[in-house]
Amino acid sequence: MKEVILIKNGELALKGLNRRTFEDVMIKNMRRKLTDLGEFTFTPAQSTIKVEGNDGADLEEAVNRLSRVFGIAGFSRALKLEKDFDLVLEQTGKYLEDQLLAASTFKVCAKRSDKKFPYDSPKICLLLGERLLDEYPHLSVDVRNPELTVTVEVRDHDIFVHANQIKGAGGMPVGTAGRAALMVSGGIDSPVAGWMMAKRGIELTAIHFASPPYTSERAEQKVYDLLGKVARYSGRIELSVVPFTEFQEAIRDKCPEDLFTIIMRRMMVLCAQRIASHTGCGALITGESLGQVASQTLGAIACTDAAATMPVFRPLIGMDKDEIISISRKIDTFEISILPFEDCCTVFTPRHPRTRPKLPDVIAAESALDVDALVERAVAGVRKIIIN
Repeated sequence: MKEVILIKNGELALKGLNRRTFEDVMIKNMRRKLTDLGEFTFTPAQSTIKVEGNDGADLEEAVNRLSRVFGIAGFSRALKLEKDFDLVLEQTGKYLEDQLLAASTFKVCAKRSDKKFPYDSPKICLLLGERLLDEYPHLSVDVRNPELTVTVEVRDHDIFVHANQIKGAGGMPVGTAGRAALMVSGGIDSPVAGWMMAKRGIELTAIHFASPPYTSERAEQKVYDLLGKVARYSGRIELSVVPFTEFQEAIRDKCPEDLFTIIMRRMMVLCAQRIASHTGCGALITGESLGQVASQTLGAIACTDAAATMPVFRPLIGMDKDEIISISRKIDTFEISILPFEDCCTVFTPRHPRTRPKLPDVIAAESALDVDALVERAVAGVRKIIIN
C-alpha cells in the first residue's frame, strides 16, 4: 500500500498563465519544510500537487508541517492504487477503516479525469458505496450532509482514494508578493500582523526595538519565541534588534510629555525603514488597530505615516481586540504575548498622551532632537538574529 499527500491549490488556480510560477514557489516552500523528514517528490497536475515520500519518510509529521504552508487550500492523505477498480473495492475499506468505523453516515464522490476509464463516476459511486455498506453495516448513506465523504480520483496514471479533505492554511505562497519588515513588540498584535501579511505572500524580516536597562533580556527572548511561532508559517525570519535607549531618553528629556509616544513611533519608523531598505524590503508592517490606544487614533497614525518614505501595512487596522486574540490563539502566540515582560513601547508612557496631534506641533517638538545622529547610532548598533 502506497500513501501520498494530495495538495489542493485554491487561490493559485486563479492566476492563469502565471499559476506555474506561484506553484513553483509553493513547492520550494514545501520542500524546505520537509527537508529533514526524508526524500519527497512533488508532482503538479490538474490544480493538485502530489507529494510522495520515500519508504522512510515521516508522513504524519509531513502532514503536520504542510498544514502551515501558505498557498495550500486543503490536502488529503490518500491511497495510491493502480488503475484497477477491483483494487479500489478491495483496499478502500481497509485503508479508511478508522474513519469508517467512527462515522454513522457517508457518501462516495468520484472524480474521473481519465474519461477512458471503463466505469463512469455514478457507477464508481454505486459499486464502492455498496461494497462499503457490506463491510460496515452500521453505516447509512447521506448524500446531502454526510459525516464522511469517501473520494475516488481517477487520474491519467493512478487512482487515489481518500476521506474528508483537511483545511489548509490558505492564502498565497510566501515569497510571491515581495518582502516587508515587521515592526514587532512583545504584544499580541504585531505577531498576528506578521502572520496575516505572510499569508498574502510577503516574505518577512523583523525589527525589534530594545531599551536596556528599561527592557530586560526576558522581554527580548519573548520576541524570539513569538517570531518562532510565526516562522512556522512564514519560514526563516531575519530579526534586527535596534538599541533604542538613547533615543527614548532623548525624547523624555527634550520633548513634551504628551507627544512622547507619537514622536517615539515616528523615530521607530525612521530607523525601521533605513534597516528595511538595506534588506530589500518594500514596506513596513505594524500591528496597529484604529482607536485601540492613544497612538493609534487617525491623527496619530497620520503623523506617524508622515515620517515614512515607504508603505506601512496595517493588516489589523479594522479589527477589534477579540478578533486579534482569536488569531493569536490559532497561531499559538497568545500565551507568549501576555507574559509580563515590558517592551520599549510601554516605558516612558505619558500620563495624558495627545490623541489628536497636529503634525506641525510634532515636527516642532522633534526639532529639539539631533535626529540624524540618533538614527545613525541606532542603526549602527543593530544586532542580527536568525529565527527559524
